[in-house]
Amino acid sequence: MSVVRIARSRARLWIVGLVAVLVVAVAGVAVARWTASGSGTASADTGAGVDVTITPGTPTAALYPGITSAVVLTLTNPGSGPVRVGSLTLATDEGAGGFEVDAGHPDCDEQSLSYTTQTNGGAGWSLAAGATLPLTLTGALALSPGADDGCQGATFTVHLAATG
Repeated sequence: MSVVRIARSRARLWIVGLVAVLVVAVAGVAVARWTASGSGTASADTGAGVDVTITPGTPTAALYPGITSAVVLTLTNPGSGPVRVGSLTLATDEGAGGFEVDAGHPDCDEQSLSYTTQTNGGAGWSLAAGATLPLTLTGALALSPGADDGCQGATFTVHLAATG
């Protein structure tokens, strides 16, 4: 055998050995990854209430059975830091299930109203410290098709809550 042939054989042997070591190492990492277990603790934001002031919402147009209306309101951040409002939901603990009907329409049943939770297309709203943000929530309020005649011409108030 010539010296060149021996050098090539050693080089091939080195390469084969290196490849074998890499294959074993990768296989070991893969096995460890799939069989590993662990434990720990974590915390997360629950999306609870956000410290903002919300004016009661009012429809932008007269409501008729089966029709929706936008709701206008104002968000205010009284705090010293920025806040993010992820959604505006019906505050069912205020009024009658979150709604009020003017005193001139006592026969209008608030259960004829429904509110669709608003998220600004999933983006929410951001308010700087001390900022005020007027909002129009398109299609947020609806009067059911079976609403009684006592709701004709009524003025509605919508009570909302902000969540993070």
